[in-house]
Amino acid sequence: MITRADTQIWVAQGWAATTEGDGLIRLVRIETTDKRTAAATDAADPVTLELYNRRFMGIAEAMGAALERTAHSVNIKERLDFSCALFDASGGLVANAPHMPVHLGSMGASVRAVRARHPVLQPGQAFALNSPYAGGTHLPDITVVMPVFERGEQPTFFVAARGHHADVGGIQPGSMPPFSHTIDEEGVMLDALPIMQRGQFLETETRAALASGRWPARAPDRNVADLKAQIAACQAGAAAVAALIERHGAGEVARYMGFVQANAEASVRRAIGVLKDGAARVPMDGGGEIVVRASVDAAKGVAVLDFTGSSAQLGSNFNAPASVVDAAALYVFRCLVRDDIPLNAGCLTPLQIVVPEGSMLNPHPPAAVVAGNVETSQHVVDALFAALGVMANSQGSMNNFTFGDAERQYYETICGGAGATASAPGAGAIHTHMTNSRLTDPEILERRFPVRLDAFEVRRNSGGEGAQAGGEGVKRRLTFLAPMEAALLSTRRDHAPQGLAGGGAALAGSQRLIEASGAVKELPGCFSITVRPGDVIEIETPGGGGYGRRT
Repeated sequence: MITRADTQIWVAQGWAATTEGDGLIRLVRIETTDKRTAAATDAADPVTLELYNRRFMGIAEAMGAALERTAHSVNIKERLDFSCALFDASGGLVANAPHMPVHLGSMGASVRAVRARHPVLQPGQAFALNSPYAGGTHLPDITVVMPVFERGEQPTFFVAARGHHADVGGIQPGSMPPFSHTIDEEGVMLDALPIMQRGQFLETETRAALASGRWPARAPDRNVADLKAQIAACQAGAAAVAALIERHGAGEVARYMGFVQANAEASVRRAIGVLKDGAARVPMDGGGEIVVRASVDAAKGVAVLDFTGSSAQLGSNFNAPASVVDAAALYVFRCLVRDDIPLNAGCLTPLQIVVPEGSMLNPHPPAAVVAGNVETSQHVVDALFAALGVMANSQGSMNNFTFGDAERQYYETICGGAGATASAPGAGAIHTHMTNSRLTDPEILERRFPVRLDAFEVRRNSGGEGAQAGGEGVKRRLTFLAPMEAALLSTRRDHAPQGLAGGGAALAGSQRLIEASGAVKELPGCFSITVRPGDVIEIETPGGGGYGRRT
């Protein structure tokens, strides 16, 4: 790299630079070997590594843009409740766009499940998977996995797109039932279902799967439209990978996939080097408890995250698949890295994650899991940050609100307060940690559904006090204009978000039904009710905990 006051010039391998008398830099080609046939090197060139960081992330971002443009549902098109990523031949995450952390850290297991269930893969195939026992998170999150072939009989890479479908069946419209007890009550389960063969969408087979079970999908036309959009996103990613290989050669692209992951591993090891041992216990509404002990070997840059002592498998739906725990750990340690790197599988290499089988963090079928992805995941993140002494509790909930009938189903997550750290206050009115979606624009919400948004405002003084204050939650109020089934799946109503290092706790969440008659009824954090025209539901979300004692 030649650095001058007016410019920087990178001298690539195979070129020489000389300075002319007038200050001109002359680049001369000294090597004519094609990059695609050049011998592999054991070390990454720093500039090329950064270029590949951006190239791989750019592929995932292009996939997300294609999915947003072509999706049908409000959930994916407007709320952006989706994630896209690129994987190596073994199913290891290489790069992602900045989408949903709870999706991205668990999608590699879905890719590996597809490989295990379909040992012989061919170009033009795609598979749909939402099984929480095979890398899925909960049933509404359907992952489309597509193998990418360069040459030969085995896939060179994989691309995948995961989207939250507005309904996949189950006992509650919107497929987020607060009181499910088994997985079949939450919707239709797809376990690496082939949905495309030789480039043709398998519509008959896909619709048959969506219609199966005791509680089939309520809007299969919308499911099919969104699945086709996910396939389009995967095709965009596959085309981008093919273009990258055409330009730089399969060997170089594959090597730099490895280099990108190795660089992430090294970055996490450096972050671990400044941490200390710690432990945390985080209780959950409904009786579950997350227990974690972090044992750090700073010299080696490795850490053991032991969740032994967490509650046994629950009868409720707050069980979380082990892939969700991996996603939470990946997210936490990526947050600790100061370098600008893609979140990928290399971040997990320095971590040993111990999760007992049969616990609420690694349940056996047919455990219900719909809340594990959205609620328990948030508590796992809070537990890890508290054990490492980094960050006070955030709101700890996605405040999952659903309503609908036989024809229309809607789902949203509602923002709240972030926990404070030693160096900064918590952000207010923001989606925290494992979620990163946005709320539907009021105009679109009111045009597509029989509701009126009466209020959406900051919940003042809901953050915890401290040397650094916690972020504030929000208040959201909706009036229903037609009869609907409405449900809330949330936590941090009984156990408020806690502060750290002497910081104060935040306000817990609350919610109520204001009937058309004016009568007010306080509701629990998990409810399922029938609303009538003129009824109002008001939801107040938790704030974030404070950090340090206020002087």
